[in-house]
Amino acid sequence: MTASVEAHPEEVGLSSERLARIERWMEALVAQGKLAGVQVLVMRRGRTAFFQSRGTADLARSRPMAPDTIVRIYSMTKPLTSLAALMLYEEGRFQLDDPISRFLPAFAKARVFARGDAERWDSVPAEREITFRDLMTHTSGLTYGFMQSTPVDAIYRAHGIDFQTSTESLGALVERLAGLPLLAQPGAEWNYSVATDVLGHLVAVISGEPFDRYLRERVIRPLGMVDTDFHVPAAKVDRFAANYARGEDGRLRLIDDPAESRYLDPAKLPSGGGGLVATAADYLRFCRFMLNKGELDGVRLLGRKTVELMTSNHLDGDMADMGQPRFSESRYTGVGFGLGFSVMLDPAKAEILGTPGEYAWGGAASTAFWVDPAEDMAVILLTQLMPSSTYPIRRELRVLTYQAIVDCAALGAGTVPPRLSAAGSASPTRRADRPRSSGRRAQPRGNRGRGRTRSRPSRTCGQGPPRCGEASPGPRRWRARAREPAARDRCVRPRPRGAARPR
Repeated sequence: MTASVEAHPEEVGLSSERLARIERWMEALVAQGKLAGVQVLVMRRGRTAFFQSRGTADLARSRPMAPDTIVRIYSMTKPLTSLAALMLYEEGRFQLDDPISRFLPAFAKARVFARGDAERWDSVPAEREITFRDLMTHTSGLTYGFMQSTPVDAIYRAHGIDFQTSTESLGALVERLAGLPLLAQPGAEWNYSVATDVLGHLVAVISGEPFDRYLRERVIRPLGMVDTDFHVPAAKVDRFAANYARGEDGRLRLIDDPAESRYLDPAKLPSGGGGLVATAADYLRFCRFMLNKGELDGVRLLGRKTVELMTSNHLDGDMADMGQPRFSESRYTGVGFGLGFSVMLDPAKAEILGTPGEYAWGGAASTAFWVDPAEDMAVILLTQLMPSSTYPIRRELRVLTYQAIVDCAALGAGTVPPRLSAAGSASPTRRADRPRSSGRRAQPRGNRGRGRTRSRPSRTCGQGPPRCGEASPGPRRWRARAREPAARDRCVRPRPRGAARPR
C-alpha cells in the first residue's frame, strides 16, 4: 500500500509555501550526509496534504527512498502493543490496577536494587506489585540494558536481557527478567524500559495465542496495515531500507544490510517493544484509527472512552517530575505519558511548538509520529539512523510542520470562522449574510436619554478570539453568545433591547 497526496494544502488550512520548507530541510539533511533517506507525511482533516521522500533507502544498491519503502520502526511498535492489550482490557480480562503476577507469578515477589554492581548486589522487597498500568506508563521499575547508566542496566546486559537479539522464546526471557532486581519501586519513577515487551507476553498469556499471531490477526490486518510485520518476506526485500549509524568520521556507517538482516526470517522472539517493520502508509492508517477514536473504515477495535483514557496523562505531573534525565524518545519537561505514548501537557514548558493533548512516540532509528486531535492532524517521519539522538530532526520537523498551519489567514478578512451545520460540515459565512435581528437598535451607552440614536458601523474581530488568539476590538457589549452552537468561533452582537427572546 502506498500513501498519496489527497488534498491541496490550502484546502486543509496549511500553506504550500511554508510546507516547502520541509522539502528544503529534507534535501539539506541528505546533501549534508546526515541521513541516507527520509520521508515526511502530513495529514490534516482526514486528508494527506504532504508526502515527500528524499535520498536513498540503500546506499550500496542505489535504491531511492520511495513511498512504499519498508523501515524498522522499533519503539513505534509500542502503541500497537498497548492497543492489543487494551482490546483485552475491554473484554474484561484484567483491570489496569491488577498486579501482573495474576498471570505471571514470577513477578509476585519482585525486589528493588539497593546497592552493588552487575556481579553482586543487594536488594529490598518491592513495596507493592507491578500493575498493568505500570507497564503501559513505564513506571514499573524495569529498565533497558542499553542505557548504560545504572548498575541495573549492567545487570540486564550481563544476563542477556535483550528482546531485540535474544534467541530465546518470549516467555523464557520474561521469566528470567522477573528474577532480576527492579531499578525503582513500582509506580515511583518514570523509566523507559522493556515493560512493553512484558506487556506483549501478557497479551499472549491472556489471549492464549502467540503474541505475534494475536497482533497480526487482531490489530494489523483489521487496520489494513499490509506491510507491517515482525519480518520482511522475500517478495518485499527490494523495498527494505538499510539501517545506518554515524561513524567517528561523521559519515554514515552501515549497521544492518537489508539483504542479510535478521528481519528476513520470522522472529523467534516477537518484541512488543520494538520488533515491527512498516511503511508510512501503514502507520498512517494507525494514526487515522486513533484520530477516529478507535475505528477505521467501519472496523472498530476500541471504544471512544478507551481511546480517551489511552491518550490521557497518567503520571503525577510530567515526566520530569517522575523521571530521571536518561534516554527517552521524548522530552521530559512539559510532557506526560499515557497508555503507550507521550502526551503533550504544556508546549511552553516543553519549549516546542505543539498542542496540549497531542500524543506521540518514536523509534530507535530516528523515526517518529505524532497525532494532534485539536488540529485534526497527524505527522509521520521515517528514516533509518541510529541512535535517535544523533540529530534533533524530530524537534526541527515539529517546528516546520506547525508553522505551516495558517487557518486564520486562509479565511480572509471579515470572514467568520467555520460553523458546523446540522450535517456536521463546516460552512464559513460573512456577517453581511446573516439575517438582522428585529427590534429597536440599542443606543450607544453615551447617548442614552438624549433623544437621538447614533449609528455605529458593525465591528468584528473577523476570526474570533478562541481561534486566532486576538481580542475583539469592539466595545464591551460585543461578546460571544455562549448558548448558541459554535459560539466560541465567532463574535456577535447582544440581543437588542425590546427584542423577543429566541425560543
